[in-house]
Amino acid sequence: MTLDSVVKAIERFNFLDGMASSLAGVVGKSVRPRMVRNLLSGTYIGHPLHPVLSDIPIGAWTMAAFLDLAGGKVSEPAADALVAVGIAAAIPTAAAGLNDWSDTEGKPRRIGMFHALVNGSALCFYVGSVFARRFGSRDLGKALGLAGFGLVTFGGFLGGHLIYADAVNVNKTADRTGPGKWTSIIDHSGLSDGGHRMVEVGGVSVLLHRSGDTIEAIDALCSHMGGPLEEGTIENGCVTCPWHGSTFRLADGSIVRGPATRPQPAYEVRTSEGQIQIRRAG
Repeated sequence: MTLDSVVKAIERFNFLDGMASSLAGVVGKSVRPRMVRNLLSGTYIGHPLHPVLSDIPIGAWTMAAFLDLAGGKVSEPAADALVAVGIAAAIPTAAAGLNDWSDTEGKPRRIGMFHALVNGSALCFYVGSVFARRFGSRDLGKALGLAGFGLVTFGGFLGGHLIYADAVNVNKTADRTGPGKWTSIIDHSGLSDGGHRMVEVGGVSVLLHRSGDTIEAIDALCSHMGGPLEEGTIENGCVTCPWHGSTFRLADGSIVRGPATRPQPAYEVRTSEGQIQIRRAG
């Protein structure tokens, strides 16, 4: 409960909003190229990249702290190497984290900003630790490393809060299955050529699009942050989310451009007795 109170206090740090807004704008421009966006988001691996990368510096620095405290003189080279490995891995980890954070708003953005400040401070301590070790001040190097480890631990807690308490960057369509049997949704005449519309079926919103005789259907809730795809733009057989620009193929829900990492649930479509019917693909 004490840690929860700390998080709630950070959520009220509205003085972070100006800095956070400016930084998010810079990050957004930097990740605009599709390849950069897809890479840092984890689109290519089907899973957010930041949590995967964060295991490397956290693991290296955890082991370094253990060796500093209990390893003795023989383990000093290994501890030094682990601190350096953590620093090197922290750079791409931070880049992926900033990419994800730039899509947040409100309280999660404040928590994420503080998370970045804490981890950035930890990185500074570890850089200082490397220099201290290198120039013979091992006790100072150990002290700086342990201070950095304490900050990284708290930063990890904040990162966990963003995922498990605020559900930031989790698949918003994970529990949306839709009908498994053919289900009539609208009259065929209710969807004009080139038109699209959102319909509710079985408690799930579905985006329909018609091109000639072909009708395609995918979940209307963006898997990235829950944006309304029916309000997005449709061109070249794809729909682009109006919130953060994730782009999906209407034919099968596959991802063309991140930040989404999970494809949209897709539906089979047929026309029967003047009714458009859908069922869950597969």
